[in-house]
Amino acid sequence: MVVAAFLIFVPLIGMITLNLPFGFLKRLAFAYAMTMAACQAALAIFLPLPLWNRVLMPFFGLETLPLTVDRLSIVLLLTVAIVMLAALPVGCFTERNENRKFEFICLTILAATGMNGIAMVHDLFSLYVFTEVCAVSFCVLIALTRDRLGLEGGFKYLVLSAIASVIMLTAIALLLMTSGSTSFATVQAMLIGNSSALPRVAVAAFVVGLCIKGGVVPFHGWLPDAYTAAPAGVSVLMAGIATKATGVYTLIRLFVSVLGRVHQLQGVLLFLGAITIVLGAMAAFGQRDFKRMLAYSSISQMGYIVLSLGAGSALGIAGAVFHLFNHAIFKSQLFVNAAAVEEQTGTRNMDVMGGLSARMPVTGATSVVAFLSTAGVPPLAGFWSKLIVIVAVWGSGNRVYAVVALLASLLTCAYFLSMQRRVFFGPLAEQFKNVREVRLPFLVPEIVLSLITIGVGVFFPRVLNSFILPIQSILG
Repeated sequence: MVVAAFLIFVPLIGMITLNLPFGFLKRLAFAYAMTMAACQAALAIFLPLPLWNRVLMPFFGLETLPLTVDRLSIVLLLTVAIVMLAALPVGCFTERNENRKFEFICLTILAATGMNGIAMVHDLFSLYVFTEVCAVSFCVLIALTRDRLGLEGGFKYLVLSAIASVIMLTAIALLLMTSGSTSFATVQAMLIGNSSALPRVAVAAFVVGLCIKGGVVPFHGWLPDAYTAAPAGVSVLMAGIATKATGVYTLIRLFVSVLGRVHQLQGVLLFLGAITIVLGAMAAFGQRDFKRMLAYSSISQMGYIVLSLGAGSALGIAGAVFHLFNHAIFKSQLFVNAAAVEEQTGTRNMDVMGGLSARMPVTGATSVVAFLSTAGVPPLAGFWSKLIVIVAVWGSGNRVYAVVALLASLLTCAYFLSMQRRVFFGPLAEQFKNVREVRLPFLVPEIVLSLITIGVGVFFPRVLNSFILPIQSILG
């Protein structure tokens, strides 16, 4: 079909092929997954937008598949590919069981198929289907090790995700009843010309379902347990892109392609974004578990995306997308760092660590880069996306929310300084005096993700004009 269809059918067919009863295929799984992710990243960066939507293989009858790629889609496709390239080496290196390693690779490919579909579909029911593909994959991935914490985290995710799915499917049914179709354009036209309460209730229900899947406060209860209990590679994948693709990205797509700038929805998003930022940051304080602290930090940072979307302006939408990308990069980086520390020390308890930068200099240095970007320190990437968010919210007249977002960056800086002091700075703990730097499966993702964070920040004007501001063209 379309170039876009390859990003759904090639991973899916490849995963099925890898599971054929031939032993040598399992040994090719890692190379196949990495090649697939690298090709997707290259396509997202270098392929001109008009070529994405040209039909190449009508022979298969796939030209009727409702896939369309725009600037917003390309950002998610690129982000999925980069996070996969970081998560796969970490997950395969930390998993010693060959069967579980193969399962991890196959489920990651399946999850990527779902997220690619989310990026490219333009009707609500297809969006729901691909969201469910992701949900099933992530549920199994969280519980992959089959230990008590993993099963508990997977069960919590399963229950909350199922509730969200029921809410979303009910909303789709109501919208189908009133519009006669689930395509974005038809539903948008119906909402414009229909003043009854039923479509508005359906839209509100759909937004609630997305907030549950995205871990937005007050629907965030499953997220810290899932991130903490998941294996190292799964944590990188979940924190880097999973909740963003199935939650906040889908919310952005709904806002842009269906809802328009609905003032009532903007007020709700502003409020949810602000409390998510503050409560996530406050909950990160006092955490002893490295991954759990990062999980609450993820909740807080997703609040910036929701807040920027609530500004309702073209700049606000651009800021939301830009921060989604930046958050995916620096949060993946931090979870790779956490996995490296746990791999070398055997613990995630920050209270027993200290001085690890002396023994793990690359991990320590890259952690500082990611922390500074998260806190919004110039000239790193996180500074620019947070600046756009705050300017967009301020410019929309919601100055109190803009001040909240600015002050919350100080909270972010405070809890990350605490993490750095407890883990990497200070005197080296006696029991870790023989710790060494991690090997290449950790070092390469650490360095590459740090370079992306630095590069996007230093070359911000070019990134802004080439990738971020063109997103405004989809607003019509």
